[in-house]
Amino acid sequence: MSIEIRDSEGRGTALEVAPGPPEGPLQVGIRIEGVSSWSCSPAAARELAAALVAAATEAEHAGTGEPVTVEARELRRGDVREGDRLMTVEAVRTDGANVQVTWTSGGGRSWSQMYGADAAIRLRRRLRPES
Repeated sequence: MSIEIRDSEGRGTALEVAPGPPEGPLQVGIRIEGVSSWSCSPAAARELAAALVAAATEAEHAGTGEPVTVEARELRRGDVREGDRLMTVEAVRTDGANVQVTWTSGGGRSWSQMYGADAAIRLRRRLRPES
């Protein structure tokens, strides 16, 4: 598979990903044109892909950089809570005057908390509305 990637100045280069040869250990080959070439296990390739997806999601969800305060009832999946630790909204369920928010940490831990629907939640980053 080959895709074109662009740097911040808009210059493009090819990124190629392919399975390694059938003989020998299972490997995935990754080559960035004009930069480098390397191979890794399929598990490491999946970790790389997951890291790229996470970075792309972070970039898409990046806000203005200014924290914003919203009421708990206004939280959306993907919102990131202001604080020392990364806490991302996974799900929000409103039940009248209460809101149950399921959070995930940067380490993959998940938990739920109940808030009053009008509780002020300070966000580091607000999910952009779908356009």
